[in-house]
Amino acid sequence: MTQRNISFWENKLLVYLRSTIFFIGMAMTTLVIAPLMILSFPVSTFIFRYTYLSGLWVTIVLWMLKFFCRLSFRVEGLEHIPHRTAIIFSKHQSAWETIAVQKIFPPMVFILKRELLRLPFFGWALATCEPISINRGLKKQALRQLVDQGLQRLKKGVWVVVFPEGTRVAPGQKMKYSGGGALLAHKSGCPVIPVAHNAGEFWPRNSFLKYPGVIQMRIGPLIDSKGKSASEINREAEAWIESQMEEI
Repeated sequence: MTQRNISFWENKLLVYLRSTIFFIGMAMTTLVIAPLMILSFPVSTFIFRYTYLSGLWVTIVLWMLKFFCRLSFRVEGLEHIPHRTAIIFSKHQSAWETIAVQKIFPPMVFILKRELLRLPFFGWALATCEPISINRGLKKQALRQLVDQGLQRLKKGVWVVVFPEGTRVAPGQKMKYSGGGALLAHKSGCPVIPVAHNAGEFWPRNSFLKYPGVIQMRIGPLIDSKGKSASEINREAEAWIESQMEEI
Protein backbone atom coordinates (compact mmCIF):
# COMPACT_ATOMS: atom_id res chain seq x y z
CA MET A 1 0.00 0.00 0.00
CA THR A 2 1.38 3.38 -0.99
CA GLN A 3 1.83 6.30 1.39
CA ARG A 4 -0.98 8.09 -0.43
CA ASN A 5 -3.39 5.19 0.23
CA ILE A 6 -2.34 4.97 3.87
CA SER A 7 -3.00 8.67 4.30
CA PHE A 8 -6.43 8.28 2.69
CA TRP A 9 -7.51 5.51 5.05
CA GLU A 10 -6.09 7.34 8.05
CA ASN A 11 -8.15 10.40 7.15
CA LYS A 12 -11.24 8.24 6.55
CA LEU A 13 -10.83 6.55 9.91
CA LEU A 14 -10.46 9.94 11.59
CA VAL A 15 -13.68 11.16 9.98
CA TYR A 16 -15.50 8.05 11.23
CA LEU A 17 -14.10 8.52 14.73
CA ARG A 18 -15.00 12.21 14.92
CA SER A 19 -18.47 11.58 13.49
CA THR A 20 -19.06 8.84 16.06
CA ILE A 21 -18.05 11.07 18.95
CA PHE A 22 -20.31 13.82 17.60
CA PHE A 23 -23.23 11.40 17.26
CA ILE A 24 -22.84 10.21 20.85
CA GLY A 25 -22.61 13.79 22.10
CA MET A 26 -25.65 14.85 20.09
CA ALA A 27 -27.67 11.88 21.37
CA MET A 28 -26.74 12.59 24.99
CA THR A 29 -27.60 16.27 24.61
CA THR A 30 -30.97 15.35 23.11
CA LEU A 31 -31.70 12.93 25.96
CA VAL A 32 -31.15 15.77 28.44
CA ILE A 33 -32.87 18.65 26.63
CA ALA A 34 -35.88 16.80 25.18
CA PRO A 35 -37.41 15.79 28.55
CA LEU A 36 -36.91 19.34 29.83
CA MET A 37 -38.84 20.71 26.86
CA ILE A 38 -41.65 18.22 27.39
CA LEU A 39 -41.88 18.84 31.14
CA SER A 40 -41.77 22.62 30.72
CA PHE A 41 -44.49 22.72 28.07
CA PRO A 42 -47.49 23.22 30.42
CA VAL A 43 -45.86 26.14 32.26
CA SER A 44 -43.68 27.86 29.65
CA THR A 45 -44.08 29.95 26.52
CA PHE A 46 -42.95 29.14 23.01
CA ILE A 47 -40.24 31.83 23.20
CA PHE A 48 -38.87 30.41 26.46
CA ARG A 49 -38.68 26.86 25.08
CA TYR A 50 -37.26 28.04 21.77
CA THR A 51 -34.63 30.37 23.26
CA TYR A 52 -33.49 28.64 26.43
CA LEU A 53 -34.03 24.96 25.70
CA SER A 54 -34.09 24.35 21.96
CA GLY A 55 -31.64 27.23 21.53
CA LEU A 56 -29.27 25.64 24.05
CA TRP A 57 -29.44 22.34 22.17
CA VAL A 58 -28.64 24.11 18.87
CA THR A 59 -25.67 25.96 20.41
CA ILE A 60 -24.20 22.77 21.90
CA VAL A 61 -24.67 20.75 18.70
CA LEU A 62 -23.00 23.39 16.52
CA TRP A 63 -20.14 23.64 19.02
CA MET A 64 -19.64 19.86 18.98
CA LEU A 65 -19.75 19.86 15.21
CA LYS A 66 -16.95 22.42 15.14
CA PHE A 67 -14.91 20.92 17.98
CA PHE A 68 -15.15 17.22 17.14
CA CYS A 69 -15.77 17.20 13.38
CA ARG A 70 -13.83 20.37 12.55
CA LEU A 71 -16.88 21.60 10.63
CA SER A 72 -17.78 25.28 10.95
CA PHE A 73 -19.70 27.77 8.83
CA ARG A 74 -19.50 31.27 7.41
CA VAL A 75 -22.53 33.45 6.68
CA GLU A 76 -22.76 36.23 4.12
CA GLY A 77 -25.67 38.66 3.87
CA LEU A 78 -26.63 39.02 7.53
CA GLU A 79 -27.53 42.62 6.74
CA HIS A 80 -30.47 41.31 4.68
CA ILE A 81 -32.28 39.91 7.74
CA PRO A 82 -35.19 42.32 8.33
CA HIS A 83 -36.58 43.51 11.65
CA ARG A 84 -39.99 42.10 10.82
CA THR A 85 -41.58 38.70 10.42
CA ALA A 86 -40.51 36.89 7.26
CA ILE A 87 -40.51 33.53 5.50
CA ILE A 88 -37.19 31.78 4.84
CA PHE A 89 -36.78 29.91 1.56
CA SER A 90 -33.74 27.68 2.03
CA LYS A 91 -31.85 25.17 -0.05
CA HIS A 92 -32.12 21.74 1.59
CA GLN A 93 -29.08 19.50 1.29
CA SER A 94 -28.54 18.02 4.76
CA ALA A 95 -29.63 18.06 8.39
CA TRP A 96 -27.18 20.88 9.09
CA GLU A 97 -29.39 23.75 7.88
CA THR A 98 -32.31 22.61 10.06
CA ILE A 99 -30.02 23.28 13.03
CA ALA A 100 -27.99 26.28 11.88
CA VAL A 101 -30.85 28.50 10.72
CA GLN A 102 -32.13 28.53 14.30
CA LYS A 103 -28.86 30.12 15.39
CA ILE A 104 -28.83 32.72 12.63
CA PHE A 105 -32.44 33.90 12.31
CA PRO A 106 -35.17 35.05 14.75
CA PRO A 107 -37.52 32.47 16.39
CA MET A 108 -39.02 30.21 13.74
CA VAL A 109 -41.05 27.10 13.02
CA PHE A 110 -40.48 24.37 10.47
CA ILE A 111 -42.86 22.55 8.17
CA LEU A 112 -42.70 18.82 8.75
CA LYS A 113 -44.70 15.64 8.32
CA ARG A 114 -46.91 14.98 11.31
CA GLU A 115 -45.55 11.44 11.79
CA LEU A 116 -42.33 12.92 13.19
CA LEU A 117 -44.22 14.31 16.19
CA ARG A 118 -45.12 10.79 17.28
CA LEU A 119 -41.51 9.73 17.81
CA PRO A 120 -40.81 9.14 21.53
CA PHE A 121 -39.02 12.01 23.26
CA PHE A 122 -37.51 13.66 20.16
CA GLY A 123 -40.85 14.00 18.40
CA TRP A 124 -42.63 15.01 21.58
CA ALA A 125 -40.01 17.66 22.26
CA LEU A 126 -40.28 18.81 18.65
CA ALA A 127 -44.02 19.25 19.13
CA THR A 128 -43.41 21.77 21.94
CA CYS A 129 -41.77 24.05 19.36
CA GLU A 130 -45.15 24.33 17.59
CA PRO A 131 -44.07 23.28 14.07
CA ILE A 132 -46.40 23.32 11.09
CA SER A 133 -47.38 19.66 10.81
CA ILE A 134 -48.85 18.43 7.55
CA ASN A 135 -50.16 15.22 6.05
CA ARG A 136 -47.91 14.70 3.05
CA GLY A 137 -50.05 11.82 1.83
CA LEU A 138 -52.87 14.21 0.94
CA LYS A 139 -51.46 17.07 -1.14
CA LYS A 140 -54.48 19.37 -1.12
CA GLN A 141 -54.98 18.94 2.61
CA ALA A 142 -51.24 19.45 3.24
CA LEU A 143 -51.28 22.71 1.29
CA ARG A 144 -54.26 23.96 3.28
CA GLN A 145 -52.56 22.98 6.55
CA LEU A 146 -49.37 24.75 5.52
CA VAL A 147 -51.17 28.00 4.68
CA ASP A 148 -53.58 27.99 7.63
CA GLN A 149 -50.98 27.10 10.26
CA GLY A 150 -48.37 29.28 8.59
CA LEU A 151 -50.62 32.33 8.76
CA GLN A 152 -51.25 31.66 12.45
CA ARG A 153 -47.53 31.51 13.24
CA LEU A 154 -46.71 34.61 11.19
CA LYS A 155 -49.45 36.62 12.93
CA LYS A 156 -47.75 35.77 16.23
CA GLY A 157 -44.48 37.19 14.91
CA VAL A 158 -42.86 33.77 14.44
CA TRP A 159 -40.87 33.19 11.25
CA VAL A 160 -41.56 30.21 8.98
CA VAL A 161 -38.87 28.12 7.30
CA VAL A 162 -39.69 26.61 3.91
CA PHE A 163 -37.60 24.08 2.00
CA PRO A 164 -39.25 24.60 -1.40
CA GLU A 165 -37.74 21.48 -2.93
CA GLY A 166 -39.52 19.47 -0.25
CA THR A 167 -36.69 17.08 0.50
CA ARG A 168 -32.91 16.98 0.81
CA VAL A 169 -31.18 17.26 -2.55
CA ALA A 170 -27.59 16.20 -3.21
CA PRO A 171 -25.05 18.88 -4.24
CA GLY A 172 -25.19 19.63 -7.93
CA GLN A 173 -28.77 18.43 -8.22
CA LYS A 174 -32.04 20.33 -8.23
CA MET A 175 -35.70 19.52 -7.79
CA LYS A 176 -38.84 21.41 -8.72
CA TYR A 177 -39.71 24.19 -6.28
CA SER A 178 -43.17 23.56 -4.83
CA GLY A 179 -45.56 26.48 -4.50
CA GLY A 180 -46.74 26.04 -0.90
CA GLY A 181 -44.30 28.46 0.67
CA ALA A 182 -44.85 31.02 -2.08
CA LEU A 183 -48.61 30.77 -1.59
CA LEU A 184 -48.12 31.43 2.12
CA ALA A 185 -46.02 34.49 1.28
CA HIS A 186 -48.65 35.71 -1.19
CA LYS A 187 -51.51 35.35 1.29
CA SER A 188 -49.62 36.75 4.31
CA GLY A 189 -47.83 39.61 2.56
CA CYS A 190 -44.68 38.69 4.47
CA PRO A 191 -41.36 39.04 2.64
CA VAL A 192 -39.28 36.05 1.59
CA ILE A 193 -35.61 35.67 2.52
CA PRO A 194 -33.78 33.31 0.10
CA VAL A 195 -30.94 31.22 1.51
CA ALA A 196 -28.29 29.23 -0.35
CA HIS A 197 -25.57 27.01 1.16
CA ASN A 198 -23.34 24.04 0.41
CA ALA A 199 -23.82 21.98 3.60
CA GLY A 200 -24.37 18.80 1.59
CA GLU A 201 -20.72 18.77 0.59
CA PHE A 202 -19.68 18.33 4.23
CA TRP A 203 -22.70 16.66 5.86
CA PRO A 204 -24.24 14.63 3.02
CA ARG A 205 -27.92 13.73 3.12
CA ASN A 206 -28.66 10.46 4.94
CA SER A 207 -25.00 10.18 5.88
CA PHE A 208 -23.47 9.42 9.26
CA LEU A 209 -20.20 11.11 8.28
CA LYS A 210 -19.41 14.80 8.76
CA TYR A 211 -16.36 16.03 6.86
CA PRO A 212 -14.15 18.90 8.06
CA GLY A 213 -14.38 22.27 6.35
CA VAL A 214 -16.30 25.52 6.28
CA ILE A 215 -19.90 25.56 5.09
CA GLN A 216 -20.81 28.67 3.11
CA MET A 217 -24.24 30.18 3.62
CA ARG A 218 -25.54 33.17 1.67
CA ILE A 219 -28.60 35.15 2.70
CA GLY A 220 -30.18 37.03 -0.17
CA PRO A 221 -31.94 40.38 -0.41
CA LEU A 222 -35.52 40.54 0.78
CA ILE A 223 -38.14 39.53 -1.79
CA ASP A 224 -41.25 41.64 -1.31
CA SER A 225 -44.34 39.48 -1.75
CA LYS A 226 -46.88 42.29 -1.92
CA GLY A 227 -48.43 42.74 -5.36
CA LYS A 228 -46.89 39.48 -6.63
CA SER A 229 -48.48 36.15 -7.40
CA ALA A 230 -47.28 32.97 -5.71
CA SER A 231 -45.62 31.83 -8.95
CA GLU A 232 -43.76 35.12 -9.29
CA ILE A 233 -42.47 34.87 -5.72
CA ASN A 234 -41.40 31.29 -6.29
CA ARG A 235 -39.56 32.08 -9.54
CA GLU A 236 -37.73 35.02 -7.99
CA ALA A 237 -36.61 33.01 -4.97
CA GLU A 238 -35.58 30.04 -7.10
CA ALA A 239 -33.60 32.22 -9.50
CA TRP A 240 -31.58 33.81 -6.71
CA ILE A 241 -30.95 30.59 -4.78
CA GLU A 242 -29.89 28.56 -7.80
CA SER A 243 -27.65 31.33 -9.13
CA GLN A 244 -25.82 31.37 -5.81
CA MET A 245 -25.51 27.58 -5.77
CA GLU A 246 -23.58 27.79 -9.03
CA GLU A 247 -21.06 30.11 -7.35
CA ILE A 248 -20.64 28.42 -3.98
